Amino acid sequence: MPLPHQPAPESEITPPTNARAGRRGVLAWALWDWGSAAFNAVVTTFVFSTYLASTLFVDPAIVEAAAGSERDPALERALADNASVVGWALMIAGILIAALAPVLGQRSDGTGRRKFWLGVNTAVVVLAMAAMFFVEGTPAYLILGATLLAVGNVFFEFAGVNYNAMLVQVSDRENMGRVSGFGWGMGYVGGIVLLLILLVLFIQSFGAEGRAGVLGIPTDGGLHIRLAVLTSAVWFGIFAIPVLLRVPEVPARERRVRVGFFRSYAVLWATITKLWRGNRQVLMFLFASAVFRDGLAGVFTFGAIIAAQVFGFSSSEVLYFAVAANVVAGISTILAGRLDDRFGPKNVIIVSLLGLIAAGTAVLFIGTAQIGFWIAGLFLTAFVGPIQSASRSFLARITPEGREGEIFGLYATTGRAVSFLAPGLFALFVAISGNTRLGILGIVLVLLAGLLLMLPVKAKQAVID
Repeated sequence: MPLPHQPAPESEITPPTNARAGRRGVLAWALWDWGSAAFNAVVTTFVFSTYLASTLFVDPAIVEAAAGSERDPALERALADNASVVGWALMIAGILIAALAPVLGQRSDGTGRRKFWLGVNTAVVVLAMAAMFFVEGTPAYLILGATLLAVGNVFFEFAGVNYNAMLVQVSDRENMGRVSGFGWGMGYVGGIVLLLILLVLFIQSFGAEGRAGVLGIPTDGGLHIRLAVLTSAVWFGIFAIPVLLRVPEVPARERRVRVGFFRSYAVLWATITKLWRGNRQVLMFLFASAVFRDGLAGVFTFGAIIAAQVFGFSSSEVLYFAVAANVVAGISTILAGRLDDRFGPKNVIIVSLLGLIAAGTAVLFIGTAQIGFWIAGLFLTAFVGPIQSASRSFLARITPEGREGEIFGLYATTGRAVSFLAPGLFALFVAISGNTRLGILGIVLVLLAGLLLMLPVKAKQAVID
């Protein structure tokens, strides 16, 4: 599955000049996005999550008994149980994010310490990634691995709230879209570059039995995978430094009055109430997008697990697919930008959701041949970037003038409000069926719910009282 980033058009790959932080400030800000692909791509999507879903974390007796068997029920059940553990861990993480992210983001604004909390939260993510090195490929370490994955997700989302809020510190109204697009583009490129580096150094087999990568790393206990994740932690840590050094903090005159922790929930409720009274279409879209974006998160997180467990993709083959998927997603997003302007962002969102649902459903019926997953998977990735970019465009078009910062801040927080749905339903369907493939049904249902919620939303702008 593709990385959760939208690439910028080729004309926007050069960092735009901006009046507040300058070209270097924009580049420093975007480098965090470049580095963050180490978590999005390596940990949650293509490497560490599939590592936890591998036979290394299954009772060796079950694996040995299944040797030579094409489809062993006991092994399939054990693998499904492991995938379910990952799903439950991410569901708990999603609940914590939904409960805490809005208030923590609001409080970092109120204290004028966005950059400080970006640094703190990023540091926790990097430490969690580094700790994944100690998750040896044995069943006893599965819970530790799932826990670190959940912790990383929680603090990565907290960091993302502050990072996205800092967009206004490196841009102005004239170039905000360009700066934002440059950041997304950096995220795509950074993810592909890092995946290729890890593939060559640590993951690809070059013929030496029991060793991987050009460095000849032993594969016992998943050492090659653990070193790849450790390298990714260093990568993220290095590229997170520039934004902390070069981007200015919120000036004192722009800081809000700080309120208490529980009072922050009252402030959040007041904003939602104003939306309900003055611009209900915005609120309807925020809710619909929260649902279908959670479905996208499920695609990112569990797509590689399904590829590995159901279709027999090796670690190297997953990364090959990752690179191809991101190329497809990048091209489709650039093309969809023109369709957005011509036919409207809502139409792009609806068509993209229909494409995602169709591709996800197809995975249930294409057997176990890898070519089937390649076709269905790449077809699916063609709609991931367009739906993300069109969602941002749609919200920008219906947001009342002068309220963009507030509404986009709420967009960031509502994105996690139902973030437990896709992981929870994935885990539920896997647990009931004992088959990892059927977990995709849970993700498809979330996307379908998002589609139904999106249909009545109108592109109507209004003034919030």
